[in-house]
Amino acid sequence: MPPARRRSPRAAPVLPQAGRTAVRQRPDLAPFVVLFAVLVAAEDLYVGWLLWEPDPGLYWYVLVAAALAAWALTGAALVWQGRARGWVVLALASSVPLAFLLLLLLRSGSLGGTSQVVWWTLAMLVGPVGCLALATHRTVREWTALRRAKLPPVRARRSGRAG
Repeated sequence: MPPARRRSPRAAPVLPQAGRTAVRQRPDLAPFVVLFAVLVAAEDLYVGWLLWEPDPGLYWYVLVAAALAAWALTGAALVWQGRARGWVVLALASSVPLAFLLLLLLRSGSLGGTSQVVWWTLAMLVGPVGCLALATHRTVREWTALRRAKLPPVRARRSGRAG
């Protein structure tokens, strides 16, 4: 009797062989997620420097900007390594600067701010929007899922011994 044929247009799932775990590779989108996370961190530090410049000192808003930059870099490292829920850390780290820049854009636009401030704020929106869009992409979420397959430990084979 001939084997049954698949009638589904989808490809059959690849099942791991007995005793082996499926090894997944880092998605092609991961370097771009990390790049945008670094851009968000640089923008956070730039805003902190702009707030620090008129009156140099270690004020709370400068520390908040530095903490936001560290948060974005931590999220980038978690996504790069494929750690569980790393995309959530990165999405939240890019949402806070996004909200700040949108409020700044709204404030400067409604109060008749200079066009230079409005355009500069619009240019700075590229980092958080790109990071948020890429961090929440399905392939990145699957890469940083809780039950992602892990690499099995490498064990040296014993040569010359049976069984």
